[in-house]
Amino acid sequence: MPKTATRVDAARLGTTLDRLIRLLRRSTLPGDLSPVAASTLYTLVHSGPSRLTALAEAEHVTQPAMTQVVTRLEHAGLVARAADPHDGRAVIVEVTEAGRELNGARRRARAAVLDDLTAQLPPAARETLTAAIPVLEQLVDIADERRATR
Repeated sequence: MPKTATRVDAARLGTTLDRLIRLLRRSTLPGDLSPVAASTLYTLVHSGPSRLTALAEAEHVTQPAMTQVVTRLEHAGLVARAADPHDGRAVIVEVTEAGRELNGARRRARAAVLDDLTAQLPPAARETLTAAIPVLEQLVDIADERRATR
């Protein structure tokens, strides 16, 4: 009899990831940013300058909501706006050095929270979790590819 592929308990995985995300969002991180503002900053750091409309799509918010987020980030000195060189009517948003530094500080603080938690696990569990990281990265890559082809 052929061996069947093991199915992932997607409901349990989703619930666990939701709990982990909530835990991280409740953690004290530098910058006092909303989840959408923090995600927008991360997107700009990792994807480069972007139009407001593309940021709104990426963050699943309306363009007026993204305009408010970018305005707050701009007033905090974390992003800057410029006219799109290809279309003067459009705005390009890019991260500033202060934004890059804050994004890095938030990542380090989040890593410290996870490091503290994972230190409480037995060594075998830490090894299993470490081995799962590339698989989780693949899931995110698959989702990103699907989103890009829509």
